Amino acid sequence: MFSYAPAPESRSVVSLASCYGLFIDGAFEPAKDGGTFPTVNPATEEVLAEVAAAGPEDVDRAVAAARRAFTTWSALPGAERAKYLFRIARIIQERSRELAVLESLDNGKPIRESRDVDLPLVAAHFFYYAGWADKLAYAGFGPEPRPVGVAGQVIPWNFPLLMLAWKVAPALATGNTVVLKPAETTPLSALFFADVCRQAELPAGVVNIVTGAGGTGAYLVRHPDVDKVAFTGSTDVGREIAAAVAGTGKRVTLELGGKAANIVFDDAPIDQAVEGVVNGIFFNQGHVCCAGSRLLLQESVAEDFLTALKRRMTTLRVGDPLDKNTDVGAINSAAQLARITELSEIGSAEGAERWSPDCPLPDRGFWFAPTIFTGVTQAHRIAREEIFGPVLSVLTFRTPAEAVEKANNTPYGLSAGIWSEKGSRILAVAGRLRAGVIWANTFNKFDPASPFGGYKESGYGREGGRHGLEAYLA
Repeated sequence: MFSYAPAPESRSVVSLASCYGLFIDGAFEPAKDGGTFPTVNPATEEVLAEVAAAGPEDVDRAVAAARRAFTTWSALPGAERAKYLFRIARIIQERSRELAVLESLDNGKPIRESRDVDLPLVAAHFFYYAGWADKLAYAGFGPEPRPVGVAGQVIPWNFPLLMLAWKVAPALATGNTVVLKPAETTPLSALFFADVCRQAELPAGVVNIVTGAGGTGAYLVRHPDVDKVAFTGSTDVGREIAAAVAGTGKRVTLELGGKAANIVFDDAPIDQAVEGVVNGIFFNQGHVCCAGSRLLLQESVAEDFLTALKRRMTTLRVGDPLDKNTDVGAINSAAQLARITELSEIGSAEGAERWSPDCPLPDRGFWFAPTIFTGVTQAHRIAREEIFGPVLSVLTFRTPAEAVEKANNTPYGLSAGIWSEKGSRILAVAGRLRAGVIWANTFNKFDPASPFGGYKESGYGREGGRHGLEAYLA
């Protein structure tokens, strides 16, 4: 097999400042306590910039700015709000190359994914919800729906800009104002978005961005003048948020962890299914809450399927996220790499058989080779706990009933995949799976018109589609 010559995207398209402040009331300003923290390129461990660490006083100022802006923003006709969202969407399209490079630098994901998946979906969400802004009376939530107020939104590091779009777009379309807290390891694209808001001439205070660690997000979530909380992240933090807002009357949506089953039946198109499995677990280094991290193979095709899967894995290119040929980029942080490594070692210690392709890794940065475990049972920790990395656990089944039982044997319920040429089998199995999103003969496909969310420890509420408007309307 021939190898590809390097095809790096130039990082010169992005101009990085040495230090970034908080975006409050339409302007950048330093944190009141003067504290900062570094954001690091996970592929090289290079410090990209220093970022302001917001304290309680800073969050108070951001929430107060959002409250002041809410009065005039919510009073605008929906068609006028839509103009701003359309403008933001177009600016994102125009500056998508900058944003894609920035996202790959700060996050570690391959530029091909940032460019071809993340950025088109970000723009699409703003276009989609711009279309809803003047049609809220027809959304099915009452004839005169009203915005809730100030939304406190906390987003994760795996899809920084896309998770921002999922939350900010419906909030603005429905007349709410926003205080958003990005993840501390990936704040740069959110701060870039603040500049997009200024370029779109969005009124001051409608969107505010406060950067910091978990304490900043916790204070925002608990703030008495925040009316709606939206969080995407770990189940443990989701539990803390649910407890913190209980009894306060705040609207809450939580999109949490997952341990999705990708079920392959004996009549599945093998080559297509192999591609779907690879996309399901190695896309974005497995940093995906709905990743297909459990592969359930029907016994009669398990051996042939694993042979094909391993052959395909040998072609995956791991390396520089800015190289357009790269399939698997860097792990987002040293802490996440340590967790992936720990759980993988536990998998081996518990008796599962570990396999990775011959995969030289860079000397600097945070890297983990694509890995599969066979001989896995439901008792293994790698089959029960969310690893959030490029690690696949393989189990087998004999009958559809056994596949459903094993797929549902998890505290999570975010997503699942079914591979079969029989539509009747797909529908019958899908109807018995306890998961919020179920893909048929594909995986990790998203559309702004389609709702996304889970059950059980994967959270509650829906983002995307008409359903995504509901939590922002009174």
